[in-house]
Amino acid sequence: MTSTSATEEASMNELAGKVALVTGGSRGIGAATARRLARAGAAVALTYVRAEDQAREVARQIEAEGGAAAVVQADLAHPQAAAEAVERTVRELGGIDVLVNNAGFLTHGPLTEVSTAELDRVLAVDVRSVFLAAQAAARHMGAGGRIISIGSCFNGRVPGSNFVLQAMAKSALVGLTKGLARELGPRGITTALVDPGPIDTDMNPADGESAAFQRSLTALGRYGQAEDIAAAVAYLAGPGGRYITGTTLAVDGGYTT
Repeated sequence: MTSTSATEEASMNELAGKVALVTGGSRGIGAATARRLARAGAAVALTYVRAEDQAREVARQIEAEGGAAAVVQADLAHPQAAAEAVERTVRELGGIDVLVNNAGFLTHGPLTEVSTAELDRVLAVDVRSVFLAAQAAARHMGAGGRIISIGSCFNGRVPGSNFVLQAMAKSALVGLTKGLARELGPRGITTALVDPGPIDTDMNPADGESAAFQRSLTALGRYGQAEDIAAAVAYLAGPGGRYITGTTLAVDGGYTT
């Protein structure tokens, strides 16, 4: 048995009886996180925009391992979508204890070429939907609730040009996480932000055009895996995260050192 398997086995059932919602859960970090939380015992709802087949495959994998899953179509660029996803989770799975704000809209380009439409969509998905999902989830969560958002290593280091929009949007989650911690702490609800470094996904493959440059920025000299982020989220969602709130956890291979 590998050390990773031993770690996963030790964390099994830590979230038994809990319900989690993972936005953008059809692929990449979101899919890995949904599967990891389910292995820890949580019933998991996951949202998708267009990739229904992929989302249902993630749910099928969860159910094949004895877990419970629900699939929710939600374009989080629409103002009502985030709250509706929370409400569907509550209706279909019986509540919500863990919210993972993973969905994001990746774009980059020169400042002078960013369109108003791009600006609006990035802020709608990466910032507004996170706020609205947290607002809706807070109405249902009790003590022990967790709100965990996925940020970016750009919160600590922007290595070049063309990333102004993404850096701005993800940096907003730092303040949101701290504000939520103060607002919800008296109710026993914790909040955290996970900032991934270069992660091997279809959006940023380890053999992509800029992969060599991105690897050179990390202390470890390599990409991470989606499961590395999922493991951090599962820790924060479980008993180990009960005294961690209002803070950022960099899972970036030393990108920001």
